[in-house]
Amino acid sequence: MVKTDVIIIGAGPIGLFAIHQLGIKGLKAVVIDNLNKSGGQCIELYPDKPIYDIPAVPECTGEELTKKLLEQIKPFKTDFYFNERVNEVTQDKENWVVQTSKNKKFIAPNIMIAGGVGSFEPRKLSLKEAEKFEGKSLFYAVKNKEEFKGKNISIFGGGDSALDWGLELSKISKVTLIHRRNEFRGAPNTLSEIKKLSEQGKLSIKTPCELVSIEGNESISSIKIKDEDGKTEQIKTDNILSFFGLIMKLGPITEWGLNMDKKHISVDPHNFETNKKGIFAIGDICTYPGKLKLILSGFHEAALASVECFKRARPNEKYRFEFTTSSKTIKDRLGKK
Repeated sequence: MVKTDVIIIGAGPIGLFAIHQLGIKGLKAVVIDNLNKSGGQCIELYPDKPIYDIPAVPECTGEELTKKLLEQIKPFKTDFYFNERVNEVTQDKENWVVQTSKNKKFIAPNIMIAGGVGSFEPRKLSLKEAEKFEGKSLFYAVKNKEEFKGKNISIFGGGDSALDWGLELSKISKVTLIHRRNEFRGAPNTLSEIKKLSEQGKLSIKTPCELVSIEGNESISSIKIKDEDGKTEQIKTDNILSFFGLIMKLGPITEWGLNMDKKHISVDPHNFETNKKGIFAIGDICTYPGKLKLILSGFHEAALASVECFKRARPNEKYRFEFTTSSKTIKDRLGKK
C-alpha cells in the first residue's frame, strides 16, 4: 500500500497545479489517471487549439500549458500512476483508502478529485465477438510498438491517432488503414505522408468501409469489412487497433457517497471540500454558486484546497502562509537559491 499526504485523481492542468501548491507546503502527493499521460482534456481534446485566458500568457496550446506545468512541478518528484482508474474509496479512521482498477492501494488523509468531466475511456467496437480479443490482439491504445513488429495490423479510425500510428507502424508492420468515410480528419502533413505510403504500396487504405466481423479463436486471424455498396472483403489480420475517439464517464465517482448536482460534485467554496471530510473536488468536476469553468478558477480552487489538506495531513502543525518570492523554505523546496 502506498502511503502519502494527498491522492490526486486526475492529471490534467488542475491536478498538476495542485501538486505545486501541495509541494510548496511540504506535502507529498501521488496522481492517478485513467489516461496514459498527463494533460487531461487539454491533451486529449484540444492539444493544438489556442487557449487565451491564462493570466500573463496571451496565447498557448493545451500541450504547451501541460509541458509548462510539468516543468513547474519537477522539484517535487511526484509519482504518477497512468492507465488506472480509481474504483473504490473507503474510510480507515482519519484516512482514505483508494483502490484502482489494477488493484493497487493508496492511503492518505486527503483525496483531491481533479477529474475534469470524468474519466476518458475509449469508444469500443460494438461487435459482440470483439470483447474476447481485447488486450490480446485488439487494442485501443499502443503501449509498446515493438509488439506489432512484422505483423498484419488493421487500424480503424479517421483522426490523428489512426493516422499517426498508421504512419509509425508502417515502418515495422504491414498496415491496413480502414475508415468509414472517404475523408480523414487528421493533420494535413500526416495525411500527405499516409497517401505517399499508399501510392508506394507500403500501406493499404480502405475507405469508406466498416467492420463486419472478426475471425479467430484465442487471437485474431482475419477480419471482414464492407464498403458502401455492400461488397465484403476478408483481410488477414494479427492485430486490430481501434481509434474511434474517447467517451467521458463519471464512472465509480457516483458511488462514493458524495453530494452530486447533476454530473458535478457539490463543494464548500471556502475550501472546496465535499460532504466527506478530507475529500476535495477542484476544476470542472466541482460545482458551487458562481462557479466558472475556467482553468484559472481551477488553479484558485487547488490553492485553497491545498491549505485544508495541510491542516489534515499535519494536524499538530500550524499552517503559516508564505510568499514564494520571500520564503526561504519554499525556495529550498523548489530547489532555488
